[in-house]
Amino acid sequence: MLSPLPKVPPTFFDALADYPPWFVVACVTVVAAGLIWMLVKLLKWALWITLIALLVGGAVLAAALLLRS
Repeated sequence: MLSPLPKVPPTFFDALADYPPWFVVACVTVVAAGLIWMLVKLLKWALWITLIALLVGGAVLAAALLLRS
């Protein structure tokens, strides 16, 4: 006798199968653009923090060398 197959719960992609393909692609494109935009903003802040730290560190080092001599 054959045993019944176990019922597999629906996955994330099964839920997307109910929507038209063009809508899924459009939504993924918008989400990807938003993630890239946030990544660019984070990188911009990181560059500014690095620049400020470099300028402050250089000024402190130059002052320390000036006062030492």
